[in-house]
Amino acid sequence: MSHHGENKSSSLRAVLLALGANFAIFVCKLGAALFTGSGSMLSEAVHSLADCGNQGLVLLGLRQARRPASIEHPLGEGAALYFWSFLVAMLLFSVGGVVSLYEGFSKLRYPEPLHQPWLAILVLVFAIGAESISMHGALHAINKTRGNMPLWRWFRVSRSSELLVIFGEDIAALTGLSFALIAVSATVLTGNPLFDAIGSLAIGGLLVIVAVLVAIEVKALLVGSSAEPAMRTEIRTFIESHAEVSKLYHMITLQLGPDIVLATKARMKVMDAGGDARALVDAVNRVERDLRQRFTQIRWSFFEADDAD
Repeated sequence: MSHHGENKSSSLRAVLLALGANFAIFVCKLGAALFTGSGSMLSEAVHSLADCGNQGLVLLGLRQARRPASIEHPLGEGAALYFWSFLVAMLLFSVGGVVSLYEGFSKLRYPEPLHQPWLAILVLVFAIGAESISMHGALHAINKTRGNMPLWRWFRVSRSSELLVIFGEDIAALTGLSFALIAVSATVLTGNPLFDAIGSLAIGGLLVIVAVLVAIEVKALLVGSSAEPAMRTEIRTFIESHAEVSKLYHMITLQLGPDIVLATKARMKVMDAGGDARALVDAVNRVERDLRQRFTQIRWSFFEADDAD
């Protein structure tokens, strides 16, 4: 299997793992919220349900991105993945963040005591465990592409919107669960429901921040981004050092979901030797074939041989 295919399947695995974890967590949290009347717990249940819907949308995006090219979409539908990922960021912001903030403010105004808070604590501990498994799956997929880049740098340069979304969600979920655990525990220890309300507010604020960060990254992809910097450098070096190429004038890459569109303008050695049109066409075809073998992500290649820029 190609390196590219491997990345696709590890992305899919990360999304499915996150979906399974979130659904299990949602069921537990909802039961606990209904049983205990905890605000933090209810906003956490809503958050988990929103996450399940989000992973469903990312799966839909991954499916649409694999559609073949057509007359209407001559370069395929790879960018569909960015649209759904952007929608997920919006939902995370509105359903997750804003609902939690609202819940927190209403609890501040009308504080309610918690019933059976130990149940809430048990569910939160279970949820932290399940989210950690999901996070481990996401990191495993990220590490395949990240190399020795720091995580923040990877977040800024990655072109895998599905991994950006899952990673953002997992970080928000793990931190949010920790906030909820601290809030519920503080309420239990002090008997003051104010902590539960503050927990909801903290979770809401956190979700809004993560959603905005994910949206900024995905928006850049929607508008049209080149391939990742390391990939661009690799392709450029490969073309420049190819036996058939005497000078690379310029090269454009465009990332469309999992695929790359490549446009190249270069002077060929066969032109220096005064070769005929047939020799030139053969030389260009050899370069394109070698490019495709080396970089399986390149789905479209437009190669122009020229004697000046």
